[in-house]
Amino acid sequence: MFSSSMDRTVKVWDLHCATEITTLGGHPNSVGVVRYCETTRQIFTVSSTFVKIWDLRDNTTKCVTTLHSTGMPSEASCGVGNQLMNSRENRINDIVVDGHGRRLFSAAGSLVRIWDLRSPNCVGKLSGGHQAAVTCLAVDDGDGSNSYVVTGSKDHYLKLFEVSPAANGILQPKFDLEPPHYDGIEALALSDKVLFSGSRDMCIKKWDLSKAELKQSLNQAHKDWVTGLCFLPSRKGLLSCCRGGQLRIWSVDEYKLIGEVKAHDSPINGLAANGSCIFTASSDTTVRIWRRRSAADNLIDNTDFR
Repeated sequence: MFSSSMDRTVKVWDLHCATEITTLGGHPNSVGVVRYCETTRQIFTVSSTFVKIWDLRDNTTKCVTTLHSTGMPSEASCGVGNQLMNSRENRINDIVVDGHGRRLFSAAGSLVRIWDLRSPNCVGKLSGGHQAAVTCLAVDDGDGSNSYVVTGSKDHYLKLFEVSPAANGILQPKFDLEPPHYDGIEALALSDKVLFSGSRDMCIKKWDLSKAELKQSLNQAHKDWVTGLCFLPSRKGLLSCCRGGQLRIWSVDEYKLIGEVKAHDSPINGLAANGSCIFTASSDTTVRIWRRRSAADNLIDNTDFR
């Protein structure tokens, strides 16, 4: 498991022993996003205007490349002294990696850059006409060739892009998803062309991307900003969390609440799940691990990581 923090580090954990394996440092500021690609065994961390790529394929975890929000890569360059933000750069809000580990999408300002990780070079942009910063991204590999990328923004809107393996230059959205949310979009979950979006308006919307249409809208899904969405591995359940510390499980097909727990007394900033556990990361400096007793039962607390 990987956790990121305002202390400018990322920690790597052994879940079997509940112990820390190593710490990834050298970030210029808070680490807001961490992603892992199982295919390439690489970790991607976001701090300020930079994306660091870390290699886990040998025994020494090392930073191999730093990507800049301006679209320029630099080899290693992992020292803080080389990572001062300048006026041309925008803070990176989110990143996603495709299932093959070949492309990375990074959102900074109202643009999303496409990176070929085999180079690594910036090969294109998703320019959808957002009127405010893109805050969250989701990617689905679709039929195995083209990728479907969804952008969510502070301007309340969602846009869908279709990206081919040879895509380069400036790409326009395939669809604008309407109606929009009533406030900025904070979280996305995408699988098999089914998209869920969560917003500061406390609403969760379900979309059918094959038709680019809204299927259902659940108002007051939480009592505060929706800060995270995540599918359970079976894809039959959807997890959601909020700034008020609440964690909920929804039926994907029936869109009904099937379980909930007060997970933290502070905002939940991160949400993930594997085959047996659910993970919540909070501003209270803890990462909690949860298990379900049964399909009809609430969640129970298992372990805290600090």
